[in-house]
Amino acid sequence: MAEAESRTPRADAARNRDQLLAVATSMFVSADAEPSMRAIAREAGVGIATLYRHFPTRESLVDAVYRDQVVRLTTGARDLLDQLPPAAAMRRWMDLFGDWIATKNGMLDTLLAMIEAGEIAHAQTRTELLAAITAILDAGRAAGDLRRDVTAEDIAASLIGIFTVAPRPAQDAKAGRLLDLLMDGLRPQPA
Repeated sequence: MAEAESRTPRADAARNRDQLLAVATSMFVSADAEPSMRAIAREAGVGIATLYRHFPTRESLVDAVYRDQVVRLTTGARDLLDQLPPAAAMRRWMDLFGDWIATKNGMLDTLLAMIEAGEIAHAQTRTELLAAITAILDAGRAAGDLRRDVTAEDIAASLIGIFTVAPRPAQDAKAGRLLDLLMDGLRPQPA
């Protein structure tokens, strides 16, 4: 009986944490400025104490959202390759990357301060993201649907450029068109 009772709070706590991450991510995407912790808790349907129990500081919340998004990108590459041909996986992954960039909208000041303080290993994130892109490129090369002369760095630089000139969510249509053009350039040219 005691074991069953102890599981319930843990399941509730996990649900609350997941809900807080999802809401914070959504609010960071749509915000022009960093939303307050109180607004995030209210939108998640929990009390401010619950938010602070899971994320004692704004930095801990930003770190959790940031890491969650990086994991989604890295596992997303593998999952997409399991489900789609490599070129289609690459195009879908580009959308995930755009979502990751958009998430930074409402947490940029805190995120930059954390990177500057060394609290987030920006170089490690870059390595993980380049590895995800490389996995898709390698599969695409093997299948013959992606060019052999393109590097992960080329893709990353292109994506950063696209989402700089066509930020999400405000310019989704423009970003989508530019991503499609990039994909056209990634396909091998007929001999």
